[in-house]
Amino acid sequence: MPKTEDISFGYLLNDITLLFRKHFDRRAVKFGLTRAQWRATKMLHHREGLRQTELAEFLEMEPIAVGRVIDRLQAAGFVERRPDPKDRRAWRLYTTAQASEVIDDMERIARDLRRECTVGISYEEMAQAMNVLTRLKENLQALDGAETPFEPEGDAAAMPSPLSEEGQAPSP
Repeated sequence: MPKTEDISFGYLLNDITLLFRKHFDRRAVKFGLTRAQWRATKMLHHREGLRQTELAEFLEMEPIAVGRVIDRLQAAGFVERRPDPKDRRAWRLYTTAQASEVIDDMERIARDLRRECTVGISYEEMAQAMNVLTRLKENLQALDGAETPFEPEGDAAAMPSPLSEEGQAPSP
């Protein structure tokens, strides 16, 4: 009897990720945001008031790299730094109204791409795939005791679940 560990899926997952990113980037280029800038903006939109180090942890990036991303986003008018009321040395990060407009456009791009790449896949099939992928992720996190890097709180808890009403995976 075949074993699940004999099914090689890593390259397929990587290929899907690369293709999704490629198509997303092509469509998003008109907004002038890199993928790293988009991810940071979206995270801050849902988690207003993060420190740069916290954002770096959520994005799984080095703090210095996130600092450069935030510098560019601030220069473009998408993010602002505000003093931390509890720590005069620290800054909290917030998105601007200008960022909200772009976020809506970028989410539409991601939603359209999800719809296009799931053509011919039923809601039930997508739900089953999402369940399997979630279990794979949990198993890998358990190997090193890692916790889920993003735990929504407050307003961020309103973020879409891993499977939207349309049976689509979330945007990048």
